[in-house]
Amino acid sequence: MKFARFLFLTSATAMSLGAMGVGASASELRETALEYFRPLPSTVPAVADNPITEEKIDLGKALFFDPRLSASGVFSCYSCHNLTTGGDDNMETSVGHGWQKGPRNSPTVFNAVFNEAQFWDGRAADLKAQAKGPIQAGVEMANTPENVVATLNSMGQYVDWFTAAFPEEGDPVSFDNMAKAIEAFEATLLTPAPFDAWLNGDDNAMSSDELAGLALFMDKGCVACHSGVNVGGEGYYPFGLIEKPGSDILPEGDMGRFAVTATVDDEYVFRAGPLRNIALTAPYFHSGKVWDLNVAVKIMAESQLGEALSEEDTDQIVAFLGALTGSMPEITTPVLPAETASTPRPRQEVIPN
Repeated sequence: MKFARFLFLTSATAMSLGAMGVGASASELRETALEYFRPLPSTVPAVADNPITEEKIDLGKALFFDPRLSASGVFSCYSCHNLTTGGDDNMETSVGHGWQKGPRNSPTVFNAVFNEAQFWDGRAADLKAQAKGPIQAGVEMANTPENVVATLNSMGQYVDWFTAAFPEEGDPVSFDNMAKAIEAFEATLLTPAPFDAWLNGDDNAMSSDELAGLALFMDKGCVACHSGVNVGGEGYYPFGLIEKPGSDILPEGDMGRFAVTATVDDEYVFRAGPLRNIALTAPYFHSGKVWDLNVAVKIMAESQLGEALSEEDTDQIVAFLGALTGSMPEITTPVLPAETASTPRPRQEVIPN
């Protein structure tokens, strides 16, 4: 059923846009684009079960940058989600506790609040659930909730910040509240792009090549998986629907969402990657094996659509993807609370791969 729906969307998109053609007027192109995409909102979006306040955002920012949430005192959220380089770490796969190499490429944190779920396999329902995962993962930050809470409680400034962020709670310093604060901060990490300005009516926000690439992106059926406000991040699809890439790009040992659902239909199924700022976040795919965006686009066309793109079409689609590169939020690095005599000491070790 999932595959049939994908194929129906692809063919329906091609038929509707084929009649329109890539030479359509700006208003026609925008009207069609708005059937598939939504511009970023101008304000911080609400998140479920976590009212966002300035106090919570400020606390979350400090926690995002604090390496003492890791057992070694070396790794923070920022380690894998560098806010100066596209919101990821620009590595094939991330390095974590004991200098272990992780199994998957790190997704960008920018605009991640709009994803249907977090991680490549969607195992975290939202950003607060995602925040808890790496802190406890042995290959990433290798800590425990108890040690995190002890660390935070050992510093009076953190206790004051948690009290301000969660004023209704008698014991506000908790692992759950840590995750909620990080989610609140990450919800502010929005990057409005030329594509948003164009969707909102600015005819001059995108170049002719970028607009031609947008038309091709819709015409070829890329929007079957990559649509919505984040141009992806919604829905799960098999990687290699038409033709599976080689094991260098699609490692046989990583079966994607199957690890979450244990359902045969979910073998090598992954959440559709969000494409905002994609020009900044090489290398590509969950395996991090492809460094060239033109090559990545060609692989997706062949594996998902069964089509070999011309160089001109590839260049124009990549030009459109460039219009998804947004203005980065200005982030001032926080001054973190000082450790005390009761702060748990870091545990450092080298774990051979």
